Amino acid sequence: MKVLFIASEADPFIKTGGLGDVMGALPKALVKQGVDARVIIPKYKNIKDKYKDKLYFIKWFTVPVGWRNSYCGIFEYEYEGVKFYFIDNEQYFNRESLYGHYDDGERFAFFDRAVLQAIKELDFRPDVIHCNDWQTGMVPVLLKLEYSKDPFYSDIKSVYSIHNLLFQGNYSPEVLQELFGYDMEPFNNGSLELHGGVSFMKGGINYSDRVSTVSYTYASEIQSENYGEKLDGLLQARNNVLAGILNGIDYDIYNPSNDNYIFKNYALNNIEDKKLNKLGLQKQLGLPEREDVPIIGVVSRLTNQKGMDLVINIADRLLQHNIQLVVLGTGDRSYEDHFRNLQYRYPDKVSINIMFSDELAHKIYAGSDMFLMPSLFEPCGLGQLIALRYGTIPIVRETGGLKDTVTPYNKYTGEGNGFSFYNYISSELLATIEYAIKSYHNKQVWNGLIKQAMTSDNSWEKAAGDYRRLYESLLY
Repeated sequence: MKVLFIASEADPFIKTGGLGDVMGALPKALVKQGVDARVIIPKYKNIKDKYKDKLYFIKWFTVPVGWRNSYCGIFEYEYEGVKFYFIDNEQYFNRESLYGHYDDGERFAFFDRAVLQAIKELDFRPDVIHCNDWQTGMVPVLLKLEYSKDPFYSDIKSVYSIHNLLFQGNYSPEVLQELFGYDMEPFNNGSLELHGGVSFMKGGINYSDRVSTVSYTYASEIQSENYGEKLDGLLQARNNVLAGILNGIDYDIYNPSNDNYIFKNYALNNIEDKKLNKLGLQKQLGLPEREDVPIIGVVSRLTNQKGMDLVINIADRLLQHNIQLVVLGTGDRSYEDHFRNLQYRYPDKVSINIMFSDELAHKIYAGSDMFLMPSLFEPCGLGQLIALRYGTIPIVRETGGLKDTVTPYNKYTGEGNGFSFYNYISSELLATIEYAIKSYHNKQVWNGLIKQAMTSDNSWEKAAGDYRRLYESLLY
């Protein structure tokens, strides 16, 4: 079976978030299961230098963008058994940031058509094209409306994965003629129209053969008005082809027994060494080095979606407890300032790090006792999965992938690998954290939680099997 992943980013070359992690790990897991899985992304300016200098140029051709023809180069690099292709066009991709440009619609219109032309130029005919998020949403549209008339493309199936329904790629209706050379029929018949514009995301949902998203609960939530972002009706209509498949994490990258970033490697059989990571983290961040004080870690974008308004609401009351709070991330200026002010007022209890640092993130996962993730919505979430792997107990809101991966502690049976609350209310969050702090001081309870956290199976092998079965359902 041959599968081509199309995405706007992929680890280890370049990433801004969870999508990049998925594109680095899922194809690798599928290759181990005998699938010929390949990935194609744009050739951005800021691809890591150690890879960028080794990309192999294959060929170039031109791609129509409306009435004009644009240069397209194809580069290749093999990484851990997976072939990665890179679409080159400096006008579109030689920029400092991946997204947020005035012409993003044009950039990814070019990319989507370039990908379909590239596979023919490469003479690589996948059985399944697996598209991801709005940036690739027009690939199933182009495939169905245009390219399927060519025998090379006629039997290719498409899967469209929603990693975050909030970002939809909505543009003026004129893009259909200006960028794709189409008439207005797909807009007028409603298959691409959303809020009076053309939606790449809606195109992906409507024209693909299967739609997937990154957790079971999120697949259900996005069919409701609260989470559906005005696409809930369409998703309900297509729910016979909609599947939720839970993301995993790369167990090679996130492994406390051989992680080079952390202070001391450990595993379940020598869990006492986790304390050395706690003391090392406290020392590095200038906090009092105390084993008896629980550290609550946050590695997150500092935004409403991530529940930061709840955290701010309870911060002063929470910090009356004997705890330490460590935050790593960037986001809305108001949250950044508020957290800095907390550090100013509670210097012995709070460390705020307004930046992105993979190394410090690993140290926080290993050195914290609890991991806070009270999201308003969370398609899957990676933070809680990494925390579980490191024996750091997650405190989450019951939404999306958080609900699917964190089993709340049951004091009667001893079962559970974390703590959770349901209503998006700050008082519920505070009560849940206080319950976790109380449980922390019962070492028998806490050690049981750590064991169940570290033995949770959130590997990509499990998810890759689910995806393989999804592809097979299209082909056989």
